[in-house]
Amino acid sequence: MNFKQNLTVLFWLYRQKAKADGKAPIYARITIDGKYTEISTGKKVNPASWDLDVKQITGSGLEVKLANQKLAQIQTDVERIFNGLQTQFPRVTPAMVKNVYLGKPAVEQPKLAKPVAKNEQTVLEVFDEFIAKFEKRVERENASFETLKHWRSTKKKVAAFIKYHFDREDIHFSSLPDTFAEDLYDYLTLHVVKPLAEVTARKEVKWVRQIVKIGVKKKYIPSNPMEGFKCSGGDVEVIPLEFWQVEKIQQKQFNVDRISEVRDAFIFQCFTGFAYQDIYDLSPENVVLFGPKKERWLVKHRGKTDVGEMVPILPIVDQLISKYRDHPYCMANRKLIPVNSNYRYNVYLKDIAQLCEIRDINGNIRRLDTHDARHFFADMMLNNGVPLEDVSKMLGHRSIRTTMRYCRVRKSRISENVAKVRNKLFSSSGSLRQLA
Repeated sequence: MNFKQNLTVLFWLYRQKAKADGKAPIYARITIDGKYTEISTGKKVNPASWDLDVKQITGSGLEVKLANQKLAQIQTDVERIFNGLQTQFPRVTPAMVKNVYLGKPAVEQPKLAKPVAKNEQTVLEVFDEFIAKFEKRVERENASFETLKHWRSTKKKVAAFIKYHFDREDIHFSSLPDTFAEDLYDYLTLHVVKPLAEVTARKEVKWVRQIVKIGVKKKYIPSNPMEGFKCSGGDVEVIPLEFWQVEKIQQKQFNVDRISEVRDAFIFQCFTGFAYQDIYDLSPENVVLFGPKKERWLVKHRGKTDVGEMVPILPIVDQLISKYRDHPYCMANRKLIPVNSNYRYNVYLKDIAQLCEIRDINGNIRRLDTHDARHFFADMMLNNGVPLEDVSKMLGHRSIRTTMRYCRVRKSRISENVAKVRNKLFSSSGSLRQLA
């Protein structure tokens, strides 16, 4: 008995995979009764030349014509393959159509399962074991609860992926394919209800790779099949806030106390460089008197890296500490600043950006988050002559290479430095000076 099935072929532009030349690949999505798979068309186009309505490349010329003909041919081939498979199988799946299109058998023979080593754990079992140990570290305040939540979230994603890709509840390490990293990445960026951005998906793969490393150490598998996958998606430049923007946020009057407190916490971050989890954990014990002048410093170990970070307390920070000294939350929990959960904190920051009309370089309201404060602090210090090594220590980085990602040379600094060269080499009339 053959079932009546509906096939649709949709062409779409994978903008997140755009290359240096600006061109992004075109994919074909094959959908049958709500289930789908995707194939690459082998064609790339500049997003400005892609018509979202008709799903074709706009423009004139032989190259455009041939590319659109290729897309039409793919649709014809997919429909022909689908019709042919319907005469052979009672029910056709998108994977069967894709297999035949790629020159493979419609239904691939399953590979012989590798023998499972005695006492070999599964991937999710090792995840559970790892998370249980991490929970104990959090209880002893040797690790961050926010990081623990990330590990739990990653495990849920992997469990869903195993169910989707392997149709199993769990999988042994010895059964992991060589394409495990690529398959997981494709799942996170293409096949979930809310696909992740490319950089975010690569970070998730990097976390999972740590779990698979445990399987290697326990000798369940001879090598890590995820090792060759490039987990870095390139550094995304973060444009630091301008000083006047931070000043605008600091001086804005809010009618809601909770928003005012979030604003103050953000300003506290801007002038200490501390991350969210570190200002959340700050207590009066972190205020330390330093040197013969008894200068007040904030000193603690950073939650993420466990590296010591120390920052002299600037006047604006001192004022905020004094402001909240008698706050009920701070008194009850021995905290310096009242801080929301990370989620609510970032939600309020988006409201603050809207109310203060903080815009990005494109004129849109900026998606303000807690990490913008660290970037502002680093940018402020570096562009006022504080050495890179000192900024690295204040930020609690393990390596100066990490701090270098925060460096952004401003036009004003270039102008000042070139002015020194100009005055040295040229006279006021513009003629070259005679240098000895």
